[in-house]
Amino acid sequence: MTTEQNVALEKSDVNEDQTLALLRQPAATSAVLEKIAKDPATAKSRKIKLALIEHLHTPRHVSLLLLRNLYTFDLMTVALMPVVAADIKIAAEESLIQRLEKLSIGEKLSLARRASTRVVAALLHQSDARIVNAALETPRLTEIVLVNALASRDSSDLLDQTVRRHAKWSLRPEIQQALQRRADRTPEDA
Repeated sequence: MTTEQNVALEKSDVNEDQTLALLRQPAATSAVLEKIAKDPATAKSRKIKLALIEHLHTPRHVSLLLLRNLYTFDLMTVALMPVVAADIKIAAEESLIQRLEKLSIGEKLSLARRASTRVVAALLHQSDARIVNAALETPRLTEIVLVNALASRDSSDLLDQTVRRHAKWSLRPEIQQALQRRADRTPEDA
């Protein structure tokens, strides 16, 4: 980071575009990034928050604090960013999963189509057939995740029925075995 950029950061009249330009610098130090995160203007700008989380040198504690104030789809974006550290992605996914009950059906449908595998797995347990269908159609859903969802104690009959009718998933041998194991369970096992 150049001295001009450090001087710009020291000024109180740095605007969002200047801050974003600073955040695009790979040489930005963790101290500078932490200072940006503490700036009151950062709390108002979702672009700056996302850029801070995405930056390789942002301290973990700063990224985790920033996650708390992100909107639902910004959390989804963080969970899907390839450059974000795994623990930050997991925290974003956990935050999304905790918010699921408060989200509208439209938001859940959109998440089911675009979210990460862990969030889609959580959406498989919803009570709305449209959400379950959308989750089954997402390219991020894997066979092992679906098998685990079917084997789960909180797996619903809706998921069972939807998977049995699904053109893609119902034909897979591992899914068929999971459905059979589920059908063989006694009520005491459930």
